[in-house]
Amino acid sequence: MPVEELRPQDPAHIGAYRILARLGAGGMGQVYLGRSPGGRLVAVKVIRDEINDHPEALARFRREAATVEAVRSAYTAQLIEASLDSSPYWLATEYVPGPTLRGAVGTSGPFPPDSALRLFAALAEGLAAVHVHGVTHRDLKPQNVILAPQGPQLIDFGIARGLEQTILTRDGMAPGTPGYAAPEVVLRNEVGPAADVFALGATIAYTATGRPPYGTGDATAVSYRTVHEDIDLAGVRPALAALIRQCVAKNPAERPRWPP
Repeated sequence: MPVEELRPQDPAHIGAYRILARLGAGGMGQVYLGRSPGGRLVAVKVIRDEINDHPEALARFRREAATVEAVRSAYTAQLIEASLDSSPYWLATEYVPGPTLRGAVGTSGPFPPDSALRLFAALAEGLAAVHVHGVTHRDLKPQNVILAPQGPQLIDFGIARGLEQTILTRDGMAPGTPGYAAPEVVLRNEVGPAADVFALGATIAYTATGRPPYGTGDATAVSYRTVHEDIDLAGVRPALAALIRQCVAKNPAERPRWPP
């Protein structure tokens, strides 16, 4: 994950954490690298001020944050602390060093089939661990997988993404990331474990091919292909391609579940 120098307008501290650098920005706000008083590195996500206008979304956000804080998995970055009582709102999660899956594939090319299968198994296990708590990721994609020394890690979990989707959907915008958002998310904003399975299949397709799973173009065109057309698996080993196709079935009821 790229690290950038702080800018003059950036805070020196957020909560108890000393801010060291920028890690990136997204629809929810700015993400910083911080250090706890005891020396632990954390990723601190500061949420946009627009949340102040959505009290019902904030209430749901608080409930999900409490749930995710209790989730433990070898393949998920742990939520350490959430400050959601007053503005500015922020989350502190475990900092996971390493390249993103997107960065690794972009630099070194597609994974060999056996490596892609191992990644699939690890991410499926991570998803299963949080699904049993009633939590979904909501935005699984190559940018949100870190290839850490201890194994792949799912980051940017659905508590923040879920809040953003509540706001955007109410404002008439489709949630999720085109090419990875399942058809039921695109069409009806139905977000659940099956949608994460779809995103996992699309992510592994990218891993195995190095290509966007439903092609390129504007968001509307990519989303249309996600709903109506086949995923791009040209050149993928048949056994791996069959597994991916199960995950990206158009009907969510036809996708595999973990545990079965």
